[in-house]
Amino acid sequence: MKNLFVILVTYTKPLEIIESILQEHRAFLQKGYESGHLLASGPQNPKKGGIVIGKFDSKESVETFFKYDPYAQNNAATYQVLEFTPVLHHTLLKDFLEV
Repeated sequence: MKNLFVILVTYTKPLEIIESILQEHRAFLQKGYESGHLLASGPQNPKKGGIVIGKFDSKESVETFFKYDPYAQNNAATYQVLEFTPVLHHTLLKDFLEV
């Protein structure tokens, strides 16, 4: 079973700049869903950043993935990576966690 990662994204630029990059950011995240790495993502409330949940081989692979995020490439966000072992989980996650 793979570990899960929670990535806390914190905006470092005004929301106008974030909004101008948003579609590129979502297209980038879509690649993570297609590759089987991402489980869920969305903005924080209030909108000061976002949260992404996914599975990766290591913290380093998370950091490598997110360095290509348009937010990172435009210095519009910082990322805090939290790793945890899903000891208990809903059965819906069984296939996601074992691949």
